[in-house]
Amino acid sequence: MLVVRETSPAIRKEWGAYMALTVERERPATAAPPTPKTSPKDVLELAKKTETKIVDLRFVDLPGQWQHFSIPVEELSEGLFSEGIGFDGSSIRGFQHINESDMLLIPDPTSTFIDPILEVKTLNLVCDVIDPITRKPYTRDPRYVAKKAEKFLPTTGIATTSYWGPEVEFYIFNSMRFDQGMNFGYYEIDSEEGIWNSGRNTTPNLAHRPRAKEGYFPVPPTDRLQDLRSRMVLALHESGVNVEVHHHEVGTAGQTEIDMRYSTLVEMADRVLKYKYVIKNVAAKNGYVVTFMPKPLFGDNGSGMHTHQSLWKDGKNLFFEKGGYANLSQMAKWYIGGLLKHAPAILAFAAPTTNSYRRLVPGYEAPINLVYSKRNRSACIRIPVYFAREDAVRLEFRAPDPSCNPYLSFSACLMAGLDGVINKIEPPVPVDADMYELEDEEKAKIKQTPGSLEEVLAALDADRDFLLRGDVFTEDLIEAWLSFKRDSAKQIALRPHPYEYFLYADV
Repeated sequence: MLVVRETSPAIRKEWGAYMALTVERERPATAAPPTPKTSPKDVLELAKKTETKIVDLRFVDLPGQWQHFSIPVEELSEGLFSEGIGFDGSSIRGFQHINESDMLLIPDPTSTFIDPILEVKTLNLVCDVIDPITRKPYTRDPRYVAKKAEKFLPTTGIATTSYWGPEVEFYIFNSMRFDQGMNFGYYEIDSEEGIWNSGRNTTPNLAHRPRAKEGYFPVPPTDRLQDLRSRMVLALHESGVNVEVHHHEVGTAGQTEIDMRYSTLVEMADRVLKYKYVIKNVAAKNGYVVTFMPKPLFGDNGSGMHTHQSLWKDGKNLFFEKGGYANLSQMAKWYIGGLLKHAPAILAFAAPTTNSYRRLVPGYEAPINLVYSKRNRSACIRIPVYFAREDAVRLEFRAPDPSCNPYLSFSACLMAGLDGVINKIEPPVPVDADMYELEDEEKAKIKQTPGSLEEVLAALDADRDFLLRGDVFTEDLIEAWLSFKRDSAKQIALRPHPYEYFLYADV
């Protein structure tokens, strides 16, 4: 049976007997139920039942964006799920050279969902990338890396399941203009919510805009995006994504957060890409533009992807120990130790753009301090203490941002945490004081994350062994990633910045 989570009444009626509804309201106190098996035959029956016209085949490129092509539903067959369908791998970022371009996609039947955006009834399938010569999974397919990480976990004997809950933040703008040439370079953003429009007089000015850093979280009319966010939530539900809450975030000009319910590693990475797809398209249909850039505005909050994570075995939360600091177990502390030790290398995947380091800046409440804390949001790792229940204990790694490839970011975090457990890496003592009020001598003892993309890429280059354990990451993928990201950093370094004219034009 195909499982779809919290879909709309219309979709539930349409799918009829071929759909089972699962609603998860609490973190499991027992072992998670096995994933329902979905066969190619189930997918074909679903396509027929829903009168699907088009089948969309999707896969992720190395940087972390969905790519796709479509086939008429008449071309959908059970053989497609075993034989695959060909595409040009040399045209995909980070994939093949032109002399070895032929690649295959194998659809994953468990990933099926009806597209909530498109007018023509379309059934979407997430695919895995296969080498047509060896018929083995492609080493640079990020989804394959995440699958290997998930399979590696139980072989360690440490845990059987990891749970992931990213908080994906983004901005909703009315306009986002940018261009770059030999003799010019600019960007210009506008938003009906932007505080800079308070004095505008070209139309009747209805005021009620959140001031910078005051968007968390007034009701309408200051929050002008309530209905738009609600439409996004409904579309996410129709695509099978459980949503816990949505709200305006701190930034003026439409900063937003819509939180998904936690899940296992590969499934959650799939959901992040689905989330981005749905949100961008709902915004576009309503005349807005969404960006997941970590720092699109000067002088206001950046957008993060705080990543909650925990390890479970035999239905038990291995991060819980009653009475410990924030009810954390020793295993959780070792896991934190691994995350903090390898944080610079992890950030090469988790904060992988030059723009990421406009957000991770000292002195601006950014989560750059390589310590952990219960409640302190300037720490790199926070232990939420809203609830003291065993099933609620987890850690929140706050440095990642939504420009990342979630398959690679989650996998790197897991491998670092497991390295901490395997080697019993003790983290620094937790810091609950306001780190901005500490004496200089105390501040100097706290290590911080690197300040540029070039630095974290160098850290990954030097600290990669923990990723190679179990063949989860491969040298081939890491080298491709380093090359791709170093080139992007170089392209930024080659171009004058507009503010440089303000500083240096008169020298």
